[in-house]
Amino acid sequence: GDIQDPPGRLPVTLLFLSFQLYQMFSYILDYLPGPHNNLFIETDAIKAFVAEEVKLHQASLDPSAPQDFIDCFLSKMQEVRRHNINVPIITNLLWNPRDLRTKVQEEIDRVVGRSRRPCVADRTQMPYTDAVVHEIQRFITLIPMSLPHAVTKDVHFRDYVIPKGTTVFPLLSTALYDSKEFPNPTEFNPGHFLNQNGTFRKSEFFIPFSAGKRICPGEGLARMEIFLFLTAILQNFTLKPVVSPEELSITPTLSGTGNVPPYYQLCAIPR
Repeated sequence: GDIQDPPGRLPVTLLFLSFQLYQMFSYILDYLPGPHNNLFIETDAIKAFVAEEVKLHQASLDPSAPQDFIDCFLSKMQEVRRHNINVPIITNLLWNPRDLRTKVQEEIDRVVGRSRRPCVADRTQMPYTDAVVHEIQRFITLIPMSLPHAVTKDVHFRDYVIPKGTTVFPLLSTALYDSKEFPNPTEFNPGHFLNQNGTFRKSEFFIPFSAGKRICPGEGLARMEIFLFLTAILQNFTLKPVVSPEELSITPTLSGTGNVPPYYQLCAIPR
């Protein structure tokens, strides 16, 4: 059927389509006129701005006392590079919803309380919340095709040979929806990441940030931020939809290189 965006969302769909086309056919789109050229110009301006900010932060960086996001990112990059991994800084710079939310809030109240904000150290003591965060990322499969990678040498895969230099797109959804690793993968279930005794269960199939040696270098920072944002929000607010839950759809408005989520409105009710 036709792709329809809520009011004000059409530009997002067009932007996403342009992004997909450029990833797959960049050598063609470079020669075609159109609004995508403005996007590239604006992207270059953003890169220049970020590069200048990074230089300023590098000059005053104190890893023991980061002042903002860029300081945290640079500190993480230093750690990664100590393991001889070279990464480009600039280019890489809710079961039942009510029961699920209640269980998360109960765990937050028990471990964190209300007198302070959640911190990274709380994560190991909050297995259910951690499982919910992981299941959200697994279930939505935001980037099912990942980003393009290049084969560094000739690879024999089953009955095929993938020549060196070939652009490939790892299908992350095949791992995130593996039925042997995640029983009933089409169902949202935090139990996919919990052991029988309630402790957190790690899975090598959890690869929402890409696969291989060139995974997203900011994965650790991103996972930390998602945990902190969710717990901080649910510590202080109860989220409710403005319509009946039965009227909500979780079907992406567009699927391809990425899954564009539908537009939602929520009420944040102070606890």
